[in-house]
Amino acid sequence: MDARDEQALDAVKLYYGTGLSQGEVAQRLGLSRPTVSKLIQHGKDRGYVSIQIHDPREQESSLATELCKAFGLSAVRLAVVPESGPEDLVGELGKVGAALLAENVRDGDSVGVTWGQTMYAVARNLQRQERRGVEIIQLKGGVSYTTRATNDFETITLFCNAFGAFARTLPLPVIFDSVEVKRLVEREEHIRRVIEMGRESDVAVFTVGTIRPDAMLFNLGYLSETEEAGIAAHAVGDICSRFFDDDGNPCVPQLDERTVGITLQDLRRVPTRLMVAGGEHKATAIEAALRSGYATHLVIDQDTARQVLRMTRQRAAS
Repeated sequence: MDARDEQALDAVKLYYGTGLSQGEVAQRLGLSRPTVSKLIQHGKDRGYVSIQIHDPREQESSLATELCKAFGLSAVRLAVVPESGPEDLVGELGKVGAALLAENVRDGDSVGVTWGQTMYAVARNLQRQERRGVEIIQLKGGVSYTTRATNDFETITLFCNAFGAFARTLPLPVIFDSVEVKRLVEREEHIRRVIEMGRESDVAVFTVGTIRPDAMLFNLGYLSETEEAGIAAHAVGDICSRFFDDDGNPCVPQLDERTVGITLQDLRRVPTRLMVAGGEHKATAIEAALRSGYATHLVIDQDTARQVLRMTRQRAAS
């Protein structure tokens, strides 16, 4: 612990413990207010502060109960979004997802992790957990061919910091240009072992991608325009960069052969599968994924939950 850590501890104790304002903390410590603000943030980043908001709507809801019954889920948590902006939605999904994940990781567990905006939000909201022997496994490659970042490294790092864990990474693109190169790379001992560890994970945390031009997977330089058109014609979404149709079946085999990471079939074998996904534009993909048994635990926002249940009822009535 260095001098900055000690200053941060003094600042957070006065701010959170005593209830002083930042200006009062600054006066007490003989520092400027901007410095105090930075020290408080440093204290949060170092795990000295744990703030919990207990919103009973996240657990005690008829929506959550209906989703559990409809899809045979072990647990559902609802993200209650005060405003409708996409950043608010992703942030709330990340907060609730981080809390549910922490409840389901035990000493010695291996935790498989994907990437994307939602997973990065989960990672940023994780609090330091007292766990031993946890390993974090990257479930798919994450190197981008464009300037758009996947934040795969940052996500894995934050997961490791939270659980005091060791990382097993795949420093590769998720989709290769050729099947031959991909197969050759997967023969490398480290890569082969990480993929095997992903298949053997105790817990997997992932999101669902949608089939839209602005979706992250469509903007990383992996796909040609012809491939994107083919995906749009057959798929409703993707999990672990594996595209699936309305029945939850893999539907773009030529891309699957070039994709590095666990398959949808591999995912189904993981005992605890936490899906964190929301947004009404993803409702079709989420409903198909749930109906196909890809998740055992779910974090979703209220509006999308209602839409998914409507779709399920309509399907049952038709």
